[in-house]
Amino acid sequence: MSDPTSENPTPIEASESPAPVRRKAGFFSRLFENKNVEEAEETLRQLEQADLEPAAADTEKRGWWWGRRKEAESEALPRVSWFQRLRDRLGRTRKSLLEQVKSILGGANKLDEETIEEIEDVLIQGDVAIPTTNKIIDRMKRAARSGDAKGDALFGVFKDAIHDILAYSAPGFDPVVAEGEPYVVMVAGVNGVGKTTTVAKMAARCTAAGLKTMLVAGDTFRAAAVEQLQIWAERTGCEFVRGEDRGDAAALCYDALQRARNRGVQVVFIDTAGRLHTKSSLMDELGKIQRVCSKMIPGAPHETLLVIDATTGQNAIQQVKLFSEAVTINGLVMTKLDGTAKGGVLLSILDMYRIPITLVGVGEGVTDLRDFDADQFAAALFGEELRRDAGNG
Repeated sequence: MSDPTSENPTPIEASESPAPVRRKAGFFSRLFENKNVEEAEETLRQLEQADLEPAAADTEKRGWWWGRRKEAESEALPRVSWFQRLRDRLGRTRKSLLEQVKSILGGANKLDEETIEEIEDVLIQGDVAIPTTNKIIDRMKRAARSGDAKGDALFGVFKDAIHDILAYSAPGFDPVVAEGEPYVVMVAGVNGVGKTTTVAKMAARCTAAGLKTMLVAGDTFRAAAVEQLQIWAERTGCEFVRGEDRGDAAALCYDALQRARNRGVQVVFIDTAGRLHTKSSLMDELGKIQRVCSKMIPGAPHETLLVIDATTGQNAIQQVKLFSEAVTINGLVMTKLDGTAKGGVLLSILDMYRIPITLVGVGEGVTDLRDFDADQFAAALFGEELRRDAGNG
């Protein structure tokens, strides 16, 4: 099997282990500790149930989507905690990855070459890249040679290796609101990963927390994305800025930040156009937006988040590589983890690029996008109970 990461210009050596970093509760998590959380959650649920298709869309285009949403609403499923949802929706990855490895180790008397090859096959099929697979296997080999790990204990070493990779990710999304200057967040990614929806969900959280928020429709090439973002802005009470169709996105962002500063906006989200990571001219435009933002507000954009669709598998690793070469990426938003059995790509990205996973999404709802928490995610992935209060509802 070919490894798309083999051309990584600055690979992390297989012998290295990421240093676990303990993190404080993220911005979204802290909202659940707020005394007004129930009111905020109700507002978000109402937005989640709203029709978010552009008002001008024809009924045939929106029919199946709208019908499915209404059918889902009518089921009136009982509310469960975020951790329970996360654990349930990581079930496919757990079955394809962890349970298979546990079965292999349970049926082996020792960690021989045949057993190692079986484990490698499972990891690679789960979209764990070859460098990360080698790192996990090497750790298991060392434990086996020491004589301290056999059977279930060796599976424990396997789990510890995964947890240590996950534990590197820090910090989470945490806007620093300074008087007179907005906190600027730019969101990038290839077509179809859910950038506009992610921006809208984050903005909804900020307005629920009482922050004056602005949405900037930096995708000047797709009218539907602009209309969808405008609907979100109206329903969440955000300021909204759009430009001319196919206009200069960098110039639009400059004007938007000037307006944000004049109007006392605290958080600005810039939704950029979806682009193929293989198109250098479009990638260069992202760099231009970053430079223009920094000229208007020193240090802006304060965060540049790359949205990754987990269902794209190892292609997501290549996206991280090429986007991070074009612009400074501060964090990753991993979406659609509920729709794949190959969630191992998240491990590979963390291990190879050391870019924090800021947020994870396991569904279409507003409340299905939350702070990434290593301990919580590991417990959910392993199908275990959460041993500490993650503050994530």
